[in-house]
Amino acid sequence: MNPVIVLRPDHHVQRDTLKVFLAFCVPTFAVLYWITIGRGTWLPVAICQAAVTVVYGLSMIAAYRALIRIDQNGISERGFFRAFTTFPPDQIGSLVLLDLYVGGSLDTTRQLFVTGHDGRLLIRLRGQFWSSADMDTVVDELGVPVLHIPQPLDLTALNALRPELLYWFERRITLRNPRRSCAPLVTSAETPAAGIEIYPR
Repeated sequence: MNPVIVLRPDHHVQRDTLKVFLAFCVPTFAVLYWITIGRGTWLPVAICQAAVTVVYGLSMIAAYRALIRIDQNGISERGFFRAFTTFPPDQIGSLVLLDLYVGGSLDTTRQLFVTGHDGRLLIRLRGQFWSSADMDTVVDELGVPVLHIPQPLDLTALNALRPELLYWFERRITLRNPRRSCAPLVTSAETPAAGIEIYPR
């Protein structure tokens, strides 16, 4: 490993979030003020606007502070709403690299999962926030086996195969069948399945 490598989320995350915030709040509160100022009932609107602005500001601070750090002590993460957590090298078993479908569309985002020797999720890099270059850096620096799933998966398929890789709100039971076929996903580098590309480090 290099002495210290610090990765931060793509700048477009904060920029895009600001655009959405302004696009929603400016016209919404402008209309509310236009309706309530003449009646003298604008104070609740101002309180609501202040609360929304504070929540947005706190979320932007959390996004700014988020990072992935790789050094001789292992890999560390400060998540958007998580404390700083470090996983030493002896706890890191393998990496899982795949493309995940976004919602019901055909668009995909790259996902990198850092897992322990028992398959438990340690750190997850989502393509919405981390660049492919960041993921490649993690792969190169950790030097552990990489399980690459060449075919894209949707949440339903991944939830059925490896639910421990997903966040709690993604682990949901769905009545619909997966619409896309996918290669089986394995839990360790010692038991590869057809279609899985394994890169020992």
